[in-house]
Amino acid sequence: MAILIILGVVLAVLLLLWFGFAVKIVKQYELGVLFRLGRVRGVRAPGFHLIIPFVDILHRVSLRIITKPIQSQGIITRDNVSVDVSAVAYFRVVDAVKSVVAIENVHAAIDQIAQTTLRKVVGRHTLDDTLSETDTINLDIRRILDVTTAEWGVQVTLVELKDIQLPETMKRAMAKQAEAEREKRAKIINAEGESLAAAALGDASDTMTAHPLALQLRNLQSLVELGVDKNTTVVFPAPLMSTIAELGSFIARETAAAAPSARPDPPPTRAIRPTGPDRDVPAGDERLATRA
Repeated sequence: MAILIILGVVLAVLLLLWFGFAVKIVKQYELGVLFRLGRVRGVRAPGFHLIIPFVDILHRVSLRIITKPIQSQGIITRDNVSVDVSAVAYFRVVDAVKSVVAIENVHAAIDQIAQTTLRKVVGRHTLDDTLSETDTINLDIRRILDVTTAEWGVQVTLVELKDIQLPETMKRAMAKQAEAEREKRAKIINAEGESLAAAALGDASDTMTAHPLALQLRNLQSLVELGVDKNTTVVFPAPLMSTIAELGSFIARETAAAAPSARPDPPPTRAIRPTGPDRDVPAGDERLATRA
């Protein structure tokens, strides 16, 4: 009786072990590839499955998009500039059987082929193209990877350049170039502003020439604007032409006032000898009379 009990317990344990090895759960984002005695027996959908222990092997393959960072690669561009470029690739398994049978480790294979493809594609472009045409480079890398990984049952959905490291000398040279470009644009904008301002001033001067009163009104407006601050002393110039005319008149008046006045010479004087009782007066006592 004891032996039967022991055998029953052993059978129960073996049954539980068999059931544990036989039960397989495939998750919703997975597919199961079933091998029986080393041969592919098909694909198992998500859910509960029973297999024959030690005879069947079920490989679970994830169908989710996988992010694969591509580590930085030292690359020499077509114009002989050394750069370090890193990227990131996104791929997913579309054929579970091929991803298990056609290649040993699909993740390591994707990593290696992505690195070599990145070096090859970036090396075809110049530095300026690498910095400005990243979308084109991304499409080229993805197209090459798709051709290679299609045999592995993998589809590359996206490739993006993540970081481009430049040498310090190249960074300084590019900074100088950008600064020179900014200065050029500033000078052009300044010249265009001067041209527009000169044209506007020409139109304004024509208007003031046709309407002299407009200049006076503009002067008064300037005084109003300057008079906001009561502590400011304003020296306001008068109109140039009227100032010159008034200055000429003032100089003429001052010159006329400073010149000696032209007066007529006085008439000559003569001696008048008195007549009458005083005619015998000595010659030394004769007096000169001036005609009134």
